[in-house]
Amino acid sequence: MPDALDRLLRIMIRLRDPVNGCDWDRAQTFATIVPHTIEEAYEVADAIARQDMDAIRDELGDLLFQVVFHARMAEEAGSFDFNDVAQSMVDKLVARHPHIFGDTPDSGLPREERWEKIKAEERAANGATSALEGVALALPGLLRAEKLQKRAARVGFDWPDTTGPADKLHEEIAEFDAATGSDKVEEAGDLLFSAVNLLRAHGISAEEAMRAANAKFERRFRAMETAAEISGAGFDTLGLDQQEELWQQVKASEPRKPA
Repeated sequence: MPDALDRLLRIMIRLRDPVNGCDWDRAQTFATIVPHTIEEAYEVADAIARQDMDAIRDELGDLLFQVVFHARMAEEAGSFDFNDVAQSMVDKLVARHPHIFGDTPDSGLPREERWEKIKAEERAANGATSALEGVALALPGLLRAEKLQKRAARVGFDWPDTTGPADKLHEEIAEFDAATGSDKVEEAGDLLFSAVNLLRAHGISAEEAMRAANAKFERRFRAMETAAEISGAGFDTLGLDQQEELWQQVKASEPRKPA
């Protein structure tokens, strides 16, 4: 085992030591650590989006520490250890690439279709009773909606073209407008779910599209704040018409995308 990884595992043992360890680390459980694990994964994604190689290295280290932390708690409980985690991944990768690590010829199927077929076989072997089984509850809502829809589509429950999901979205907008009280929240969820379905029909990831929209809004809003400051006015002191005028100015100043 590489020296750095071996030292990391030993540090984790020391941190969790019942006598000489860290009070905070000793007090943690799988449930209390998992929010940190999710946060570290997002920080890796953020570093990649910023193309900051130093940050990617550091954030990957933080994420690795989360794996080490979970594995150590499992080892203390007598369930498994870090080596078992690594071995599980080795076994899974070999099983999912039989055309590379085995004697099975390449099926010729697209990569995603081949991958999902193998994973479906694994789920069935593990006793899965539904096509939707195994879609993680902790996924972001838009991403989980897309994965649920894809699973349903693989067993034939899907629109044949983009017309169906587009009509459904219009229907859900009308139902949302008509809803009142607690029904409004439920209809809002249906509306978003339908929007995800329409984007999926066009081959667009709702999660990626939402991230791009968030980034665009933040960029434009910050530019509006800067423009207001340059003019000597606080952005929050401007009327809505003035703010809208700044918004349009910022949009007009952005480079046009090629046709």
